Amino acid sequence: MTHEDSRRPLIGITSYQDKAAWSVWHQRASLVPQTYVDAVVRAGGTPVLLPPQPGGAGHLLDALDGLVLAGGPDVDPARYAAAADPRTGPPHYARDAWESSLLHGALARDLPLLGVCRGMQLLNVELGGTLLQHLPDESHQIVPARFVRHPVGLADGSRLAAVLGPTAEVSCYHHQAVDRLGTGLRVTARSADGTVEALELPDHRFALGVQWHPETDPDDPRLFHAFITASQRETTR
Repeated sequence: MTHEDSRRPLIGITSYQDKAAWSVWHQRASLVPQTYVDAVVRAGGTPVLLPPQPGGAGHLLDALDGLVLAGGPDVDPARYAAAADPRTGPPHYARDAWESSLLHGALARDLPLLGVCRGMQLLNVELGGTLLQHLPDESHQIVPARFVRHPVGLADGSRLAAVLGPTAEVSCYHHQAVDRLGTGLRVTARSADGTVEALELPDHRFALGVQWHPETDPDDPRLFHAFITASQRETTR
């Protein structure tokens, strides 16, 4: 390892467990879109995938410099004491439990945390908030497997506004959104229809969630750079 490599923050990225295909194989796999890995590397971090598992969150967090809660399937409504809407996807119990442990452990350690889409929703739920289980059709998820660009307004004085400015054009793909706000969270961005687009915990070093997918936009690395910069402050390896 070079001296330069040794100063790159170690960034955990939560991952999926799903069916996948490669070469002649069709198997269940732990995976994450390459865009997350590329975004962390471009911003100066070293990515490590964190697939759902039954334990060990604390041990892993002690070795990490930052945590990305990646996008993915709907959070189980039972986690916010709600019945499932017919349009809510099937629960992923192992991932919900694993990411809950990582999230609470990261907050307890004041470890820099970036939640993306589902990651932001989980942050809200785990701090006592609730979700709207389905937004109006063709509003924030218009074409299957295609991100939609739209403008958002950012809150004055927020960490996010300091990074992106008063407005931003973002890429989203979601059918759920924040409803009741979790304890201690501040809404720091909204879309034109009032949908919550970003949250942050003001009293933490870096604890921020966005409803959009910044990892898909290599031409605007500002948010990942800010996250990696916050992670570098504690890097001693």
